[in-house]
Amino acid sequence: MSYAAIHPDWDKPRSNMVDGYSLEMTAKEMDGLREAAPLIRPGTQIAVTFLPGEEMDQRVEAAKLVRDLGFEPIVHLSARRLGSEAILDDYLRRITTEAGVKRVFIIAGDPPQAEGPYENSLQIIQTGLLEKHGIEIVGLGGHPEGHPNVSKPDLWVWMEQKIAAVRERGLTPLIVTQFAFDDDAILNWLKEMRERGIDAPVRIGVPGPAGIKRLLGFAKRCGVGASASVMKKYGISLTNLIGSAGPDKLVNSLAAGMNDAEHGRVRLHFYPFGNLKATAEWINKYADKH
Repeated sequence: MSYAAIHPDWDKPRSNMVDGYSLEMTAKEMDGLREAAPLIRPGTQIAVTFLPGEEMDQRVEAAKLVRDLGFEPIVHLSARRLGSEAILDDYLRRITTEAGVKRVFIIAGDPPQAEGPYENSLQIIQTGLLEKHGIEIVGLGGHPEGHPNVSKPDLWVWMEQKIAAVRERGLTPLIVTQFAFDDDAILNWLKEMRERGIDAPVRIGVPGPAGIKRLLGFAKRCGVGASASVMKKYGISLTNLIGSAGPDKLVNSLAAGMNDAEHGRVRLHFYPFGNLKATAEWINKYADKH
């Protein structure tokens, strides 16, 4: 399988763990992106999230800014937050015509009740609107540390169904995981995925450098495991939450334990938690060091 459609260098072996990385931002972080832009590699893929409290216009403007600054926008679609098919159709029309978007990432979203006709990401894929608007790459969620509301067997079933639906429409699937702290859980999940015959390319979610309390707050909100033993591997003590932490230990552990034969070609996706500049600086320092 060729991964070149996902990223131009993805068919080549990694020379560095941060090769071909991607980033995430919210629609409200446009000033942060402008500040960080000189530190980010040209052509880097940057995802624009779909959060409550934002207007569609903000999200479109953020995607346009990503494109204007020389990066590749990936636009999130949160199924349960979409009020109607007309809203989805119009949003796809705007991001593709105004920002040249070719990539989306689809999640079910947090609301317990759907605001419109879509309960899950599979339903978005099945509308036919993605291919109608020229979308080429479809990101799907992965959960190395599990999901608080879905069993592990069901997560695999859902993943297989969504990948099949994406490919049936002539589109390319890409798995992007929730950020995780546990390198063993990540590597075991990748191995099981490949053993199940799931060959889709994967981006592993990695938390960018952030204050320890902030990191653990995001982890709790997202249902990510944060046990004392896992935190110790990540360089964090749960008895001392002062200061900040970077993903050095986690990325080094992944680099040491990962191989293409067992885990497939994998790249990293960074969650900056509101500080794109600090994350870009960390990535550049890591690349220089390794």
